[in-house]
Amino acid sequence: MKVQDIAQEIYMELAEPSSLTIPAIAFWVRSNVGALNNYLDTNFKINDSTLEIEQYDTTSKTTIQIGRQEKAVMKKMYMVHHYSLKLRETLGAASSDPTIEVSSDGARVRKINRNELSKTYAQIKKEEYAELQDLINGYKSWIFNPVQVAGDDTVEGAPAYTRLRYNRLRY
Repeated sequence: MKVQDIAQEIYMELAEPSSLTIPAIAFWVRSNVGALNNYLDTNFKINDSTLEIEQYDTTSKTTIQIGRQEKAVMKKMYMVHHYSLKLRETLGAASSDPTIEVSSDGARVRKINRNELSKTYAQIKKEEYAELQDLINGYKSWIFNPVQVAGDDTVEGAPAYTRLRYNRLRY
């Protein structure tokens, strides 16, 4: 999948904000392929000629493009970044704009409470980061299988039902 396609998907998921462009998101995606590799223990690189994100599989000697799971992690990484930027914007504005409401001669002007907006962005960022961690842990448990399982879990000659224990609640 190309960097531009991932950037366009992110842009569409953010409801096409006017303050953001697809090339800006594509630049962020290109710049953070290394962070994706660190999170997922992968080795993705951007192909200079096709601008696709891919990795070389040493076992099958083939080039593999970024999959749905890896793309989902990349998109979630951008969401955390996006809300981090929004949080910084509101924190900077809150320090320079302490006025919340002004009324004069029957007219009233109410500004957005930047502190509450900052708290909201902080909560959203925290939730997005928790979802990112869940995606990473899910990916790692899905992709990495145990190489060897050692031990003998059976007792020779004993029927299987004798080893089961039942926990029953007593009232």
